Amino acid sequence: MLKEFIKLESASGILLIGAMVLAMSLANSPLSGFYYDFQHLNAGVRIGDLALEKSLLHWINDGLMAVFFMLVGLELKREVMEGQLSNLSQVSLPGIAAVGGMVVPALVFYVVNMNGPEVDMRGWAIPTATDIAFALGILSLLGPRVPPSLKLFLMALAIMDDLGAIIVIALFYTVDLSVTSLTVAGLAIATLVLMNRLGVVRIAAYMLVGAVLWISVLKSGVHATLAGVILALAIPLHTKSKEETPLKVLEHSLHPWVAFMILPLFAFVNAGVDLSGISLEKLFASVPLGILLGLFVGKQLGVFIFSWVWIKLGLARKPDQAGWLMLYGVSVLTGIGFTMSLFINSLAYEGMGELYGSADRLAVLLGSVASAVVGYLILRIAIRNRPIADSLPEE
Repeated sequence: MLKEFIKLESASGILLIGAMVLAMSLANSPLSGFYYDFQHLNAGVRIGDLALEKSLLHWINDGLMAVFFMLVGLELKREVMEGQLSNLSQVSLPGIAAVGGMVVPALVFYVVNMNGPEVDMRGWAIPTATDIAFALGILSLLGPRVPPSLKLFLMALAIMDDLGAIIVIALFYTVDLSVTSLTVAGLAIATLVLMNRLGVVRIAAYMLVGAVLWISVLKSGVHATLAGVILALAIPLHTKSKEETPLKVLEHSLHPWVAFMILPLFAFVNAGVDLSGISLEKLFASVPLGILLGLFVGKQLGVFIFSWVWIKLGLARKPDQAGWLMLYGVSVLTGIGFTMSLFINSLAYEGMGELYGSADRLAVLLGSVASAVVGYLILRIAIRNRPIADSLPEE
């Protein structure tokens, strides 16, 4: 399971790079009109009095990303209950590193924007995210000389980072709430919990209730992606049958779709930044600068310093066969925010026009690319004389 996970995430990371390059190329070419028309294609669903009509961009960001977060929830549940995060000694180092990787970038963003308008501060969470697929994709380019423990450290850190992002979205990026929709969502959640307790194992039944949950959360004012996480936590991991459990079946089924379709499609529709209207003055305005420095400086300092202190205090060990330079190189890679940072950016400044548009997204891309290139070069130097690593353990 672990080998398959890393293999899929690494391949997806390479595909994400291609999607980003294609989006940027189209957005700054004579075909830019077709690109933006594609983003804003309208599609709707109507069932009786219930109507959902959104642009393709919103269907991807609100709908397909809910599937992505469902996969994150499935992975989190499995890892916590029986995987890499089930043991305190295993979870300690990536856990404290994830905390540092969220606190320090947010602090950097705050320092850069503390004298600006209050609305600017809505973007404090943008540089706190790590794109697990992109980061593992860069790490995979270094080949088998990378210690397996370092890959596990990065994977566990990024999963906890995603958990942090889920909590942040729930607490800080929720708009006006609809009591009726929240009531329906509550009933759907209660149904999911009851199904789990009664030992229901049919995935289709969970998906049906999950659809009701997604629609009600979408209409409630809470971001719809959280429905995916809640649904995932209700899927049974253990059953009385000896057959593969619903959670593992669903995780195995969803992973290729998320890795090779949902995330690249999300990157394609969100990463196309028109550079024609962006000047150095706009790029180095407080919000884009806070994002750029938060990703490239804040993430690496937060992850590395918190890890260094934790190890020096004797509360954890360095990843096996990994030196300090390797750990620092991986810390730099965590500054690859990309899809997660773009997603939080879309929530933070939704409906605020171009004042919080192209320059912010370009800052996410530049911070992510800088982290990818520098992290890759540091790791390449760190492992150049190292023998080929042992294979990853199976789960």
